[in-house]
Amino acid sequence: MGFNNWNSTHCRREFNEKMVKGIADLFVSKGLRKAGYQYVNIDDCWAKSARDGNGNLVPDPVRFPHGIKALADYVHARGLKFGLYTSAGTKTCDREGFPGGLDHERQDAKLFASWGVDYLKYDNCNNEGRDARTRYRAMRDAIERTGRPIVLSVCEWGENKPWEWAGDVGHLWRTTGDITDTWSSMLSIAKQNRALAEYAGPGHWNDPDMLEVGNGGMTATEYRSHFTLWSVMAAPLLIGTDLRKASAETFDILTNRDVIAVDQDPLGRQGTVVSSEGGRTVLSKPLANGDRAVVLFNETDGPVDITTRASAVGLPAASSYTLHDLWSKERSVSHDGVIGASVPSHGAVIYRVGAEGGVAAPPSGTSDLSALAPTSVSNGWGPVETDTSNGEQAPDDGSPMTIEGVPYRRGLGAHAPSEVTYHLGGSCSRMTVDVGLDDESVRDGSVVFRVYRDYTKVADSGLLTVDDPAERLTADLSGGSVLRLVVTDGGNGRTSDHADWAAPRITCA
Repeated sequence: MGFNNWNSTHCRREFNEKMVKGIADLFVSKGLRKAGYQYVNIDDCWAKSARDGNGNLVPDPVRFPHGIKALADYVHARGLKFGLYTSAGTKTCDREGFPGGLDHERQDAKLFASWGVDYLKYDNCNNEGRDARTRYRAMRDAIERTGRPIVLSVCEWGENKPWEWAGDVGHLWRTTGDITDTWSSMLSIAKQNRALAEYAGPGHWNDPDMLEVGNGGMTATEYRSHFTLWSVMAAPLLIGTDLRKASAETFDILTNRDVIAVDQDPLGRQGTVVSSEGGRTVLSKPLANGDRAVVLFNETDGPVDITTRASAVGLPAASSYTLHDLWSKERSVSHDGVIGASVPSHGAVIYRVGAEGGVAAPPSGTSDLSALAPTSVSNGWGPVETDTSNGEQAPDDGSPMTIEGVPYRRGLGAHAPSEVTYHLGGSCSRMTVDVGLDDESVRDGSVVFRVYRDYTKVADSGLLTVDDPAERLTADLSGGSVLRLVVTDGGNGRTSDHADWAAPRITCA
């Protein structure tokens, strides 16, 4: 969450030190920092058109007379973080062609770290046709060598499907070309990005580009839809308007904490499409406490009624459901599981929906995890099975769990890629589990098991094959809100990766 100047200024002379300092001040005075915004990022055109005699980038002395380090210090002094821009090519993207980072990765990363940079947007212009993975990994490695934690934004516009390879390269990757301040551009980008939900998660996010909210090309209703869609897609929220000129209505949209909470939910799941027909779309996003964020989105040129059901959006059966409209702030109860609203043209209604009674924290003591209800499940082949192997695609078709001939009575039978989440509520301390490929897998299957406490990885099996015995994992769950059990393919191209979470047990207060 933060700000980037490009959408409002491009390379015009109004982009300068005074503007950036003004934005940092407004983050504090207008409550943006308290709402969660923290990065103040500057885009292209901050540098001189040539490097100095030592090959270093030089800040434009007219735009930034006190230099970049002084600007970063100013931002840091306000409890914020500072971001910078360059390109993974010989020159940046602006037509003036400022020096890019290609073949200067170590030198530039060291310079950025010395200036106190916390975020690097790494663009894709003038790349000389070189392989994207190689170019972006070079900057990743250079940043790591500096020892400074810097968010790396892979901005190669989705051209090389970064969602398939950039998970260990950057923290976010652009999934589309540049957004513009029009309804058609925003809608097109949203549709492209929402198809990639399976690739997003804590520490590796789909990025459908920066926000246009407040720049004047759309109506207030369309801007609320824009903000709603980005939030249900767990997208980065980078403000793209000059906040010094923003209206009260723009600030109201950007600081809606209920909608921001959906975007920033610690489970980190991107919402998915439940239904889409005739310009009426329903999206659902699982939340850490077991609720669902449900968006009713109207692409048409007139008001329409849009409805769905609690069961369709992934909520469990219950006697009733609470609906909290995150824009109007109205609350209601559905006794029949129907979730609906009259939605204005180009509008979006977003509800936070919870089942009666909510999701209880695990019982005190040590429990078999397979006896508890997960809050969300995704699996690569059929359903995740309880106390049996994965089997085939039908429910309840697994066999008794067996890893290298050792049988297990309790557990979860999954298939890569898979993710199962549980609500912890901060009450649990420890998990133990034996992990391995079930004996029903083909002989060259391979997977990796990982356990996450919210965003933090707390156990990792490394690569396991069907020839490996079960490996015991122990994970510290102290203070965690969400437990995430993740299985990923081992990369051998096989699809028969039947993965067992065997004898999983958690200890809670």
